[in-house]
Formats: sequence, C-alpha cells, structure tokens
Amino acid sequence: MKKLLIRADDLGYSEGVNYGLANSVINGIVRSVGVMPNMPAVVQGLHLLENQNVCLGQHTNICVGRPITDPKHIPSLCQDNGEFQTSKAYREAAKEGIDFVILDEVVLEIEAQYQRFCELTGREPGYFEGHAVASSNFFKGLEIVAQRHNLPYLAMSVDGSPVMFRNTRVYSYIPKDFSAYESDPFIGIKDAVENAHEDGCDMMVFHPGYIDAYLLRTSSMTTPRVMEAEMLCCPSVHQWLEDKEIKLVTYDDLI
Repeated sequence: MKKLLIRADDLGYSEGVNYGLANSVINGIVRSVGVMPNMPAVVQGLHLLENQNVCLGQHTNICVGRPITDPKHIPSLCQDNGEFQTSKAYREAAKEGIDFVILDEVVLEIEAQYQRFCELTGREPGYFEGHAVASSNFFKGLEIVAQRHNLPYLAMSVDGSPVMFRNTRVYSYIPKDFSAYESDPFIGIKDAVENAHEDGCDMMVFHPGYIDAYLLRTSSMTTPRVMEAEMLCCPSVHQWLEDKEIKLVTYDDLI
C-alpha cells in the first residue's frame, strides 16, 4: 500500500490560520502539524487541537513575529523594532549571495524555540524542521540543535530529491504548475498519488488557514490557504484516497 504523509504548517501564525488549520485536522485529512513556538497565537492554536490524535512538530520560524531570545543577543536575525527579519529580506540577500544569519545567534533562537515547544506541548517534537528562508546557516543551526537533543530532524529538499527521516526515504511533493495548484489544490494530491514512490513515503506540505488582519499585513500567502483548508476538509477527497488505497501516515509512523 502506498503511503502519503499530509502535513500542515504554521500553527500559531495567527488566530485565523489556527482555525483553518485546526478544521483541517478535526474534519479533514491532516495528521501532522508544524508548530511555530514563538508566535503569540500558538497557545490558542494548541488549545484548538487538544485531544486530537495528531503528530506535532517544531516548525522553527525566524522570519515572522518576535523571537523568544532577547533581540539584543541575536541582532543578525532582527529588525530595529525587535521583530525578525522578513522573508523578503532573506530573499534579497540571497540574490546577492549573502547569508546575514550568524550561526551562533540562530542556534540560540532555535534552542529557545525548542524549549518553548516542550513547555507548551509537554512533549518532544515528533519531527524537527524549519520555516523556509534563504539561509544556509539557519539549516546548519537546526542540525546542531537536533543533534544536541537527539531530535528527529527533517532536512529540506530543494530539488525534489528524497531525504532520509530516521530510516525512511521521504519524497517532498512540489507542484508542477503552481497557478493551477493554487486554484485547485486537489490537483496536487492526485498528481502526488499517481506518481507515488514505492521505496519510501511521499510527503505533501500544506498551509491551510482562514484570513485575518494579521495574515493580510504580514504574508503574501492568503487565498491559497483558504483553498487548501477547504480541500483538506472535503469528504470526497478523503473518499478518493480510500478508493486509491492510500495509507495516510504521520512522522510517528516512519521508522
């Protein structure tokens, strides 16, 4: 039986995102959720998922909101107002071949978010990874903290090649046509299933959520979140996966 891991990122980003994401778990097919430990709305988001059978991972974030670490100790990561550098700042620096993240500083913040995750959830993360930004030092820092605490680190694949998670080869799905996918994200699930790999597990990462003012102010990803939330909760999608004999798994199932 082919395996498909469906993950939702950004729990804690905002209350609107939390509601859409939680609905995708409670009434949908999401079984793994990435938690942003630094965000103020994370407590509300975790409350919405109480008593749900879900694998919670640390979705380490260094590009939205305020850090847990005092900004004066991690100046390379922060703007003058004490908030993290934006995704746009990372992209623009990368175009010039610059990684402004200082490794020792980002390790401090990753560690602080790990400790906060454990405090909030009462458990170790079921998987450990990072919100995508253009910084190799960020991903080096994730590896350092993961090794320090023996955490199940999920490396990022930028070209679709598989990565090893524990002893399982994980294939990350990348849409072939993003505009078509954004208008109908079920296209992605059908494509992933039709091209599923027999020698590992296929993984799809979604960002379901509902729109609120904070999301509008801070993110360019808005409407696609709503479309994904609707699709992930659609009974016909769940039935389609059952008809195709697809086994939905979480990171806890990967050994």
